[in-house]
Amino acid sequence: MTVLQIPEFALVLLMGPSGAGKSTFGRRHFLPSEVVSSDHCREMVCDDEGSQEANVAAFKILHMVVEARLKLGRFTVVDATNVEPEARRPLIALAKKYHAFAVAVVLDLPAELCIARNDNRAGRAQSQRYVEKQALNLRQSLKRLEKDGVRYVHIFKTPEAIESLTIEKQRLWTNRRDDHGPFDLIGDIHGCCDELRDLLAGLGYCAESVSVDTTKDGIITEDTSEIYRHPEGRRVIFLGDFVDRGPKVLETAKLVMNMTAAGTALCVPGNHEVKLLKHLDGRQVRVSHGLEQSIAEFSSAPPEFVAQFREFLRGLVSHYVLDRGRLVAAHAGLSEELQGRTSGVVRSFALYGETTGETDEFGLPVRHPWARSYRGKAVVVYGHTPVPEAEWLNNTICVDTGCVYGGKLTALRWPERELLSVPAKRVYCEPAKPLKMPTAAEDQRSDQQVADDILELADVTGKMLIETRLSGRLAIKAEQSAAALETMSRFGVDPRWLIYLPPTMSPPETSALPVLLEHPAEAFQYYEKRGVKTVICEEKHMGSRAIVVICRDAAAAKRRFGVTDGSMGLVYSRSGRRFFKDLSLEAELLTRLSVAAENAAIWAELKSDWMVIDAEILPWSFKAGDLIQRQYASVGDSGKAMLSSALTIIDSAIDSATGSRDELISLSGKLAERLDSVTRYCEAYRRFVWPVHGLTDLKVAPFHLLASEGSVHTDKNHVWHLSILKRLAEADPAVFQETKFRLVDIHSADSKSEAETWWQEITTAGAEGMVVKPCSFTASQQGKLIQPALKVRGAEYLRLIYGPEYLVADNLERLRARSLSTKRSLAIREFSLGLEALERFVRREPLRKVHECVFGVLALESEVVDVRL
Repeated sequence: MTVLQIPEFALVLLMGPSGAGKSTFGRRHFLPSEVVSSDHCREMVCDDEGSQEANVAAFKILHMVVEARLKLGRFTVVDATNVEPEARRPLIALAKKYHAFAVAVVLDLPAELCIARNDNRAGRAQSQRYVEKQALNLRQSLKRLEKDGVRYVHIFKTPEAIESLTIEKQRLWTNRRDDHGPFDLIGDIHGCCDELRDLLAGLGYCAESVSVDTTKDGIITEDTSEIYRHPEGRRVIFLGDFVDRGPKVLETAKLVMNMTAAGTALCVPGNHEVKLLKHLDGRQVRVSHGLEQSIAEFSSAPPEFVAQFREFLRGLVSHYVLDRGRLVAAHAGLSEELQGRTSGVVRSFALYGETTGETDEFGLPVRHPWARSYRGKAVVVYGHTPVPEAEWLNNTICVDTGCVYGGKLTALRWPERELLSVPAKRVYCEPAKPLKMPTAAEDQRSDQQVADDILELADVTGKMLIETRLSGRLAIKAEQSAAALETMSRFGVDPRWLIYLPPTMSPPETSALPVLLEHPAEAFQYYEKRGVKTVICEEKHMGSRAIVVICRDAAAAKRRFGVTDGSMGLVYSRSGRRFFKDLSLEAELLTRLSVAAENAAIWAELKSDWMVIDAEILPWSFKAGDLIQRQYASVGDSGKAMLSSALTIIDSAIDSATGSRDELISLSGKLAERLDSVTRYCEAYRRFVWPVHGLTDLKVAPFHLLASEGSVHTDKNHVWHLSILKRLAEADPAVFQETKFRLVDIHSADSKSEAETWWQEITTAGAEGMVVKPCSFTASQQGKLIQPALKVRGAEYLRLIYGPEYLVADNLERLRARSLSTKRSLAIREFSLGLEALERFVRREPLRKVHECVFGVLALESEVVDVRL
């Protein structure tokens, strides 16, 4: 049995004359999806796999499929003769383009055997001359395959040799996807060994000495070497450039090499290691950029160690893909299409980055800012170009913070995404370019905030698939995206503030009581069936839903949101539109809120200088005044005028009637009932209308403190949310209003009865109703989210939703048939997207990733749902 190892990412060319057994070989050793067959492509084109007339069209399809697979990083096998250079050339070019190994598996069987096999193939007999020509072309090709760009050539000359083969896919050196860490990735050390030891200690690593065998003067002796080991099994990833420039290059090299050998570290090479290796190998290099320091130290090192170090450097891999593909470690970074692949281009990018060919005013190469346009899912951690502070940019981070230049030595803890640095003990080398470049005051934003100035249309058009933590992958249809884009582009606020949109909310099932459409009992029953033990009933304010993004001051807004217009926050509606037309009134509210949060010690408790609050702003008429005047008031006034006039006429007719008056009296009674309904309708909306002349005429009733620095507060229950926000009302009762609530034990009849009585009292007094929620912020049943909230509206308020006469028996009966399934599905999807947006913002992901979720909520709002629900 012969084992044939082929790289796991390769383009395999099956080569051989017709009848050599390529298709049989492909079926035996590879998945059907991995094999792209010229016969199958001809069959797709013209229903005849043997038709040579279809070759041009068939090979267009073959090349298209091969390119698509290689672009996605898929192992691909081409089942064709591949004996002619012009047939192989475009395939080898595709392998090179997508950095795949080109592998030739040559079935070089005698032409006589191939001819005999062809004679036995129904409908596929080939002429003897044709097969002999293919065999000749094959033998001529063998002389130049490697020169043409084929990396590995495997030749088999007998059926027995082919039969004895077993194919084994060989993992690429860069592939460590099953290595989940945890890791500590350390940027460019450049011989700063003292700082490295301090950093390792700060990361929790413990120094230990190990005995190793060394050779000196031909005698094997025992020596001790220093390594660092973490008690919890964490490992270091050294990101290259640990030599040159600094004071202790040799010590650093020994420590890096020893930890790697001991399995407590991984290492990728930097450009300085590559240059040092060339020197140690005796090749001529220009001694510059600190190489002289390394040469001086290595010249005094034992030759045995130098030889070991050279072998160590030769064994370093350009980059690593780790933790299920979620982490990429490379010295100078790596663009998405190069990750996990192997070629000279990949290695060059990993070592040097992508340069433009120009030099700057300091004589340094101008590097293409690849991270600004990076869209990959994997986090890329790199060094190479020193920066004053390690900052996230589009899911990438540079952790070379210029220790050798007097900056810091920095590590990124993975998967925690935490940074730890130690300061340089002194400046060991003066940089050619200042570590901190002066910038204009208005430009003092992070690289990510600068990049976020531009959002691309392609991110929010067409069908979207958005991954969420709570609900998995959610689909947004293309037509929904188009509707949201129309709204967002015309009316949306500055996207830098727009980090959350709230979900819609469903009512409970129809009440079993004869004269009600909604009642708390059905909400309690919903949660009881789904295993929720305690719910909270919150007063539902009849105002306008508002999201308040507030910073402690304008400086905090600039620092965290990248906003440079001097504002300290923004208030927007649930559709992403600006809430206040009067910007001075908004500014006054935000100032009062920040001061109230200060006086209530909320900023200090959160350890944050920004937060996101979900609230209702009262009165309803402040935001919906035109709607009330145009729709509700006109309906009420015209209804009362019409019914009053009709009732006057009927009553006059009754007084003057000479015969039976029963029908008139009955009609008068019906008109009186209808007039009473319209009067109640007017009273219902008038409760939520009052004039607003200034800020103190408004009432802001917050009920969710959604997020602040470092946390999305879904881990706290609703009592925490309402309690901390109550402190705003206590600090500034003129503007802020407490949201009252009741906790209900689902299994206690008395507890439920008390809540139902409270609901009756507040709705009778004019409140809209109440919201029933699980006490915990999120709740699920068998791993699936259940409704985060159900709104139970009062009977009088519902006149505004369903009309003045909705309680008439026939009308009420029709409304009882309302369907809630679409509304509830929408509520859960929007809830998941909204929280996903906040989580991404808190993790400091690019604004486009945050905006994707916010945009998704707005897009879902275009679904056809009964608006009265």
